[in-house]
Amino acid sequence: MSLKQRWALGIEYDGRAFLGWQSQPCGRTVQDALEMALRQIAGESLRTHPLGRTDTGVHARLQIVHFDTTVQRPGSAWVRGVNALLPRGVAVLWATAVSGDFHARASATGRHYQYLLQNSAVRPGLEAGRVGWYHRPLDLEAMRAAATLLSGRHDFSAFRAAACQAQTPVRELRRVDIQRQGEYLVFSFSANAFLHHMVRNLVGSLVHVGNGRHPPQWLGEVLGARDRARAAPTFGPDGLYLIGGDFPNEWGLPQTLRPWPWMPGVHQDQAWPRDSA
Repeated sequence: MSLKQRWALGIEYDGRAFLGWQSQPCGRTVQDALEMALRQIAGESLRTHPLGRTDTGVHARLQIVHFDTTVQRPGSAWVRGVNALLPRGVAVLWATAVSGDFHARASATGRHYQYLLQNSAVRPGLEAGRVGWYHRPLDLEAMRAAATLLSGRHDFSAFRAAACQAQTPVRELRRVDIQRQGEYLVFSFSANAFLHHMVRNLVGSLVHVGNGRHPPQWLGEVLGARDRARAAPTFGPDGLYLIGGDFPNEWGLPQTLRPWPWMPGVHQDQAWPRDSA
């Protein structure tokens, strides 16, 4: 009987082409496409497990997954071979063998997302579906002041989707930052974990501060009230990107974080604090 080998993959995908990450009967998800390609390389059925499940229209610059197989294949087969079989809009970036106790979700000590928002009077054309859009000028400093009220360990019920299945709404938001790049705003979030729609709900409420509808302290009041009805509507998925996670060095993963390269003057170690555990 062949022993199973566990592999970790880093993948990227354009969420516009898929109905989210998680497998569905229609087969139009990232997981379905990836497992079909892996199955053709392995000659056996495989099940993948992700760092985080993304919704319809949400993208990933770096999603990390693992799977088990009984067949022997070189790492190149899980990268170039699988990519030759994947549809456009999804690609494997790297593959590495890991021990059997590695888990793409349970072994992670943190997750990172970025939201790209085009802040211009005219809606995007070429970037449609890849960035969010807001037409009125936004006050960057007011949003930054509001964002400071979100940092730390809190009950984020006010920013949790009704369908969220998490056992607790308490999360530790380790970093929230907003940068302007020309007509784009880049919202960066790091946490031990995120609730369903949490990032999109936070962005929506920050935009309500930026457009002058509410003062910065309003966001702290919403957080403390723990009432979803008091926060802003959920922002669209178009500009949301999963950009990686934190993993202890013992796993030897080749890459665990992939922020947008045009972030200004930021060193990765400064911008993305890793959990010390």
